[in-house]
Amino acid sequence: MNYLNWINLGSVGVFGMILSAEFCDIVWTQRKKLAMAVSMAVLLMFQGILYFLVDPDIVEIIYPLITHLPLTVVLCVLSRRWLWPTISVLTAYLCCQMRRWLALLTVTIFSGGPAMQNVAELVITVPMLLFLLWFVAPSVRSVSHFTVSVQWQFGLVPALYYGFDYLTRIYTDLLIEGGPVVVEFMPFVCSVAYLVFVFRTSEAERIRSRLEQIQDSMNQQITQAVREIGALRKSEQKTRTYRHDLRHHMQYLSQCIENGRLEQAQEYIQEICSDIEANKVTTFCQNEAANLIFSSFAGRIRERGIALRIRAKIPQDIPVSENDLCVLLSNALENALHACEKRIKRGLSGGIDVLAYEKKGRFFLQLTNSCDGDVAFEHGIPVTDHPGHGIGVRSICAIVERYGGIYSFLVEEQRFILRVSI
Repeated sequence: MNYLNWINLGSVGVFGMILSAEFCDIVWTQRKKLAMAVSMAVLLMFQGILYFLVDPDIVEIIYPLITHLPLTVVLCVLSRRWLWPTISVLTAYLCCQMRRWLALLTVTIFSGGPAMQNVAELVITVPMLLFLLWFVAPSVRSVSHFTVSVQWQFGLVPALYYGFDYLTRIYTDLLIEGGPVVVEFMPFVCSVAYLVFVFRTSEAERIRSRLEQIQDSMNQQITQAVREIGALRKSEQKTRTYRHDLRHHMQYLSQCIENGRLEQAQEYIQEICSDIEANKVTTFCQNEAANLIFSSFAGRIRERGIALRIRAKIPQDIPVSENDLCVLLSNALENALHACEKRIKRGLSGGIDVLAYEKKGRFFLQLTNSCDGDVAFEHGIPVTDHPGHGIGVRSICAIVERYGGIYSFLVEEQRFILRVSI
C-alpha cells in the first residue's frame, strides 16, 4: 500500500468521524471535545496498526467493528442517547460516498487511475467537509429533536445504503456482477423514500394549515372579545357617570316641577331612563370579564325569545387568564345561541342554562342548551361538516387542554351539555 493511499484512508477516517460528531446533537464542553479528540486519535492509530500488520482486504471487511461500532459507542456515551448517534454515524458514512463518487467521476472524465482517484478524494475532502459542516450539519442535528418515528424514517436510507454497500461491494461482488435486482435496489429505496417524504410533508403542511386556521380564528375571537369588553366597560362607565350626575338631574327636575313644567320633567325622566337602560350592565358575578361577557350575550339571547338562566359565582382571581376566559365563555354561549336559534325558527322553544363557579382553585363551567338531538360526535367531541363551523368547539378544547383541564360534551333528552373543569 503506497503512502498516498495511506493518507487518503486517514483523511476519509477523519472526514467521517468529524461529520458523525457534528451530526450528533451534543453540547460540546471542553471535556467532551477532549474525549472525542482522544477517541479519534486512538481509532486512527488502531486502524493504522491493523493496516500495517494485517491484509488490507481483511481490515476493510472488519472495518465496521474497528471503526463504526466504537465511534457509535463513544457518541452514545457523550450524548447519553443511542438512536441518534447511530443515525449520525450512518449518515456520515453516506456522505463519505459523495466524496468517493465525485473522485470516480473525475477519474472517468480524465481517464485516470488509482493514483488520480486518491488525489481527487484528498482535494475534495476539505471543501466538502466545510460545506457539510456549515450548511448540512445544523439541519441534520435539528432532526434529533423530532419524534422517534421521524428519526427512524430519517435514518432508514443511510442504514439501507450502509448494509447494501457492504453486502454488495465489500463482502460480495454482487454490485460488480451487475445483477438487475442489486443494481436497481438503491434507486428503489430512493423512490420509496421520496414518496414517503412527499406524503409526510403534505400531511405536515395540512396539519400546519389547520393549526394556523384555528389560531387565526382564536385570534379573531380574542380580538372580538376584547372589543366587546372595551365597549361594555364604556357602557358601565356611562352608567357610573349617570349615577354621579344624578344630583344635577334631580335639581333640574325640581326646577321643572316648581315652575309647573310637568310634561318637560316627564320627558326628561323618560330620556334618562332610556339612556340608562341602553347602557345597563347586569351584575352576574364578581369577575369583571365574565360579567361583561354574560351581559353582552344576555341581551342578544333574550331578544331572540330564548330563555336564559345564569348562576355564576366567579371571583376576580381565577386560574384562567382574562383572554382565555372570554374566548371560552364567548364560544360556549355563541354555540348555544346558534343551537337555540335553529329551534326558534321552527317554532320550538329554546333555553340556555349556565352554571359557573370557582372552588378550591379550579374553575368549573356547565352550559346546557336546547338542541335537536342529532349532534354528531367523533372521539367524544361534537363535529359538523358545515364550512366555518366547529371552530368554537376546537377553541374550547384547546384552551382546556392548555391548562391541563378536562371537558365533556353530551346530549341528553334534546339538551346539549358542556362541562369544563380547569
